[in-house]
Amino acid sequence: MTTSPPTDRPTGRLITFVGGDGAGKSTLAARLHQGLNEAGHETILIGKHSTQAAASELSAYLDRLNELVYRRDARVARACGDHYWLLALASWYALQDQLLVQPALAAGTHVILDNSPHKIAARYAANPKVPNRLTEQVFEHLTEPDLVFFLDIGAREALARKGSFTSLETGHSGGADEDFIAYQETVLDHMREKAAYGDWEWLDVAGLDRDEVFKAAASALAGRLRLTV
Repeated sequence: MTTSPPTDRPTGRLITFVGGDGAGKSTLAARLHQGLNEAGHETILIGKHSTQAAASELSAYLDRLNELVYRRDARVARACGDHYWLLALASWYALQDQLLVQPALAAGTHVILDNSPHKIAARYAANPKVPNRLTEQVFEHLTEPDLVFFLDIGAREALARKGSFTSLETGHSGGADEDFIAYQETVLDHMREKAAYGDWEWLDVAGLDRDEVFKAAASALAGRLRLTV
C-alpha cells in the first residue's frame, strides 16, 4: 500500500509596509517584489490601483470602487467628510482582501501589499473627529500580515526627498512646508507607538539610500520569514 503525497500547497506570506509620506514604501515594495520573483518565489504586488480579481466579473466592480475611492473628484472629496471616507476606504480594503489577497495566499503565492491599511489607521488616529475604536473595527477583520515593515524617517527629511505634497498629506491643515511636517510627525508618532508594542520590523531609513534600505529589508525577510532575495 502506498501513500499519496500531500497536494496542499503551502500558504503564501503577506508582507505590508507602513511609514510616512516620502519614506520610500512603494519603492521598497517594488524591489522586494522583483527580488522575490527573481529568487524563485511566486509573488504578486498589490497596490491601491490593483483590481484584477480571479473572477473577471468582479474585477469591473472592484475597479468602480477603486475609482470612487482613489480617482475621485478632488472638488467634492472633502465635502463628504471624514467618516464617509473611512468607510469608503474600509469597503475598498475589504474587497481587496477578499478578492485579491486571500485567493493569492491560498494558492501559495506571496503577496507584497503596498499602501497598507496600517497607514490609513495611523492617519485616522491623528484625526480627533473620528473615534480610534471605529477605525480599528473597520479594519480588524482583514488578513493579518506575516510581516509589516515600518520605514521610519523624519518628516523634514521625507519632504526633502518628495519635494512636493498634497493637501491630504498635510491632513488638510494648510499648504506650507511646516504644515506637512507637523501633520506627518503626528501621524508618525502613532506609527511609532504601534511599532513599539507590535511585531513590526522597524527600519530607521533616515540617511539611507535605496540600496541600503533594500539590503536591510532583505535581511529581515530572510531572518523572519525564511525568504531569500
